[in-house]
Amino acid sequence: MEEQEIKRSWYALKVFYNKVFEIEKILQREHLEVYFPTRRELVKGSGLRCSGDTSRLDSTRYIKDADKKVWRRIPVVNSLLFVRADEEEINKVRALVYGYALVYYNAERSGPAVIPDREMTIFRMVADSGIEGLEFYSREDIVNFRQGARVRVTAGTLKGAEGYIKRIKRDRRLLVAIEGFVAVATSYLPPEMLEIIG
Repeated sequence: MEEQEIKRSWYALKVFYNKVFEIEKILQREHLEVYFPTRRELVKGSGLRCSGDTSRLDSTRYIKDADKKVWRRIPVVNSLLFVRADEEEINKVRALVYGYALVYYNAERSGPAVIPDREMTIFRMVADSGIEGLEFYSREDIVNFRQGARVRVTAGTLKGAEGYIKRIKRDRRLLVAIEGFVAVATSYLPPEMLEIIG
């Protein structure tokens, strides 16, 4: 008899007490894929002069590159973490993080809210692109922006990304969202790099 392939989906967790790195470590020990958008900040005093023992640095919060520079990972959206799990695993996650994080439920409160893979893929592509001028918005902030035309980027680093044109701080920008959770806005993109999609 053939083994049935396990269907994993993305779920969002609200993390309390600034424990996002600790929760990440717990879930990674369970061999689960974990994601939350971060930016990198160079640690002062690192670099070629800092070739000493950095083993005491928490490996989830800090990254040491080939040039011996040490970078600190800083979450760009507080209290939000994503995990990819199947139905059985998400129940285990709820038990593992109890008291420190909650799994978001869908509007009907009938089960954990599943985030579509395509939405997550596009959001991660933009959030991790490294381009200048990205701004992140929480679920509370998203409702303040009026939705514009739905577009796809046709050129450049973000080619293939889809989102909405929104006026943010008096500028027309591409907003890519994981509906109900988080959004990232790019800096201005010229109209020739965009195509309207239905």
